Amino acid sequence: MKYSDIDPRKKAFVFELDNVIYPEKDYLFQVYYLFAGLIEYTELSDAKTITDLMVATYTAEGRDVVFDRVKEELGIDEKYRISFQHLLLTAKLPLKLLVYQAVLDLMQEVVIDRKKLYLVTNGNPAQQLNKIKQTEWHGLEPYLTCYFAEETLPKPEPDVLHLLMKEQGLTRKDILMIGNSADDVLCAEATGVDYINVKEFL
Repeated sequence: MKYSDIDPRKKAFVFELDNVIYPEKDYLFQVYYLFAGLIEYTELSDAKTITDLMVATYTAEGRDVVFDRVKEELGIDEKYRISFQHLLLTAKLPLKLLVYQAVLDLMQEVVIDRKKLYLVTNGNPAQQLNKIKQTEWHGLEPYLTCYFAEETLPKPEPDVLHLLMKEQGLTRKDILMIGNSADDVLCAEATGVDYINVKEFL
C-alpha cells in the first residue's frame, strides 16, 4: 500500500511509535548493550555474555522477563534492577533510531500534501519521549504532535483519540490510524476511526 491508495479526504494520520515507526528492539537492544557495559564495569562480568542473554531472552520470552533471566542465569545482583529500569527510561543511545523507510516515505508524503501527523503512543511517557528524541526524523519534527495515552487512559481505551479530536478540531472521518497491535485495532474501533496495520506499508 502507498499514500496514493489512501482516501484523499483523510486529514490526519495517527501513528503508534513502537513497531510502527521503528522496530522496538532497536531501542531495547541498545539499552541491553549499555546495561551490560555497566555490569562489566562494576562487577567485572563479560558484557557480551550479558548482552547475548538479554537479546536471546527478549526474542524467546519477551521484554518483561529480561532482567529476571540475567539475574537467575548470571547471578546479577537484584540491586541492579533499578539501574536497568532507569536506563530503559533515560538511556542515551549510541545510535539514532531509524524510521522504517516505507513509513518515512508515507509521513513525508502526508506533510507534502499538507495533512497532519500525530504520534499517539502507549507506554511510560518519559520512556516514549526519550525514544522520540533519539529517532532520526529527517526534518519531520516540526510537523509531529505527540499524545501519550498513559496521561489519559492507555489504548485500547479511546480517551486519547477523543482528546486529540477535541483539541485538534477533527472528526472521526478525518482520521486514519496506523498501528500494529490488538490495542490499536480496538481503540480505532471504539473511536470509529479507520485503521490500517503498518505491515500493509512495509
